[in-house]
Amino acid sequence: MDFWIKAAQLFLSLAILVTLHEFGHFIPARLFKTRIEKFYLFFNPWFSIFRRKKVNGKTKSAWFTKKTPKEWEEDPSTTEWGFGWLPLGGYVKIAGMIDESMDTEQLKQPAQAWEFRSKKAWQRLIIMIGGVVVNLVLGFIIYIGVIFTWGQLEIKPVNLEHGLSVHPYLEKYHLSSGDKVLTIEGKEVLNLDELNKGIMFRGARKLRVLHPNGETENIALPKEIDRTLFQVGALPAFGLRSNANMVGEVIKDSPAKKAGLRKNDVLIAVNSDTVQYFDQLTRGLYYSKGKKCVLTVLRGNDTLKLKTNVKVDGTIGFQASGKILVDSAAIQEKHYGLGESISIGMTYGKNTLSDYIAQFKFVFTKKGATSIGGFAAIGNMFPPVWDWQSFWMSTALLSIILAFMNILPIPALDGGHVVFLLYEMITGKEAPQKVLEYAQMIGIVLLLTLMVYANGNDLIRWITSF
Repeated sequence: MDFWIKAAQLFLSLAILVTLHEFGHFIPARLFKTRIEKFYLFFNPWFSIFRRKKVNGKTKSAWFTKKTPKEWEEDPSTTEWGFGWLPLGGYVKIAGMIDESMDTEQLKQPAQAWEFRSKKAWQRLIIMIGGVVVNLVLGFIIYIGVIFTWGQLEIKPVNLEHGLSVHPYLEKYHLSSGDKVLTIEGKEVLNLDELNKGIMFRGARKLRVLHPNGETENIALPKEIDRTLFQVGALPAFGLRSNANMVGEVIKDSPAKKAGLRKNDVLIAVNSDTVQYFDQLTRGLYYSKGKKCVLTVLRGNDTLKLKTNVKVDGTIGFQASGKILVDSAAIQEKHYGLGESISIGMTYGKNTLSDYIAQFKFVFTKKGATSIGGFAAIGNMFPPVWDWQSFWMSTALLSIILAFMNILPIPALDGGHVVFLLYEMITGKEAPQKVLEYAQMIGIVLLLTLMVYANGNDLIRWITSF
């Protein structure tokens, strides 16, 4: 059931984003009197689920057709609206333009006034960036709406009685679980999301920390700490502490399964260290990674000692059950008026875009390359239960991602067309038609290769999870 709920949210989110993105091209094209031949939600190779078009003043519809009905082609002045079966995006087919359909027959004929190629360069530029602009603006609007409707959660570490959970890698910098990070770069910490993103994406390195013994310390993290934390898998670096030492599901053929760990076992110690919080459990496993460790387990009234191998990533293959935050009272829900929501939403959207761009420094590493995901990874952005606040937050993030990815200067993407249009506007010369065709083909191959690679990573992760 979890899979279908996530899939439904992903489908709805993509349907909204793709439709509005294509309208971002459609509307300026119509304003500049450019003919739109087709408007499709999702792609339709080989056949379309649904088609609709006004032919000679009468509206015609067709279901599950392989080819456009012949009589429809006799009236090219109206738009064919359709629904494809391949949910990888959508498209607007603009007359007189080289696009992913690679239909170049029309371009062999003399240019017509209603074609894309007949319009001024600045008009074509507006048409091409329209989808990106819509996705970017939509993301900001959704964030504003979410903050106005649901507010934000505020978690000040200073109010956490038990402090923060801190990844054990940071212990070498005098940071450990139970600490409270009071400020980051001199600013009060209001939530953990901003604390983690500040270190990973925004270059924040100076922390003021309150240790459990009451001592306050200024800590300066090294310049390359973001890359190091990513490489060692120390993400998130900071979190909320929880009581979660009961075993849930144990993964088949995992070290935990082979050691005899069972569902509902209660872990009370790792090696000689007592476990009270979940971060103490992960700490014990982290320092035993690639080695063996001894788990002390309470099973009913019996106390058992189980020896297990620990994988190199510091896991043994089980899910914790019944996580309960020990400082849930410190989590406050803060609501805002419309004016404040606009300001906070705009800032949130700007930070989301800059953080996403900053993540690309990790992509070009070995670990980053294997972390790239496809539709399964995108689907896992959504929760396993239908929650409108989470749905809209994920949709806003996807909208901003789509805007950024589409403006990249890659042929076949909007950004690729923009590059050639800027070249034309600067030099006063159009790029040769053959150059545009070859660039489009190269871009399509690159995108398909990346798509296969990303979804292949998803498949590998799924297979190795068993």
